[in-house]
Amino acid sequence: QAQLVESGGGLVQAGGSLRLSCVASGIYSISHMAWYRQAPGKQREQVAIITSASSGSITNYLDAVKGRFTISRDNAKNTVYLQMNSLKPEDTATYYCKAGGSEFESAYRYLEVWGQGTLVTVSS
Repeated sequence: QAQLVESGGGLVQAGGSLRLSCVASGIYSISHMAWYRQAPGKQREQVAIITSASSGSITNYLDAVKGRFTISRDNAKNTVYLQMNSLKPEDTATYYCKAGGSEFESAYRYLEVWGQGTLVTVSS
């Protein structure tokens, strides 16, 4: 069964840093992994995405986090990271990991999986 497990959230002061991790299992030929966040009373938004390409990986970021957050992926460990620096109170949210890939190893059938979320709280 496909599963994503996030870790690394917590309480940090404004200006501080956190690194989130997301480990994928039971999903194959992963084409992209992404981080989303949802603050109380707000819609879920995509923060960063890393997509596999023939020339390497392609990354994209929400404008509000460009220059502060970095998404990276360790394919050998089926893990995606989100390094968050210069955190602001408005970054406070539950952060979710998402992966897109195949349900089966030997035959491709597209599957999307979400993690359970990890809470990031930035105090002012």
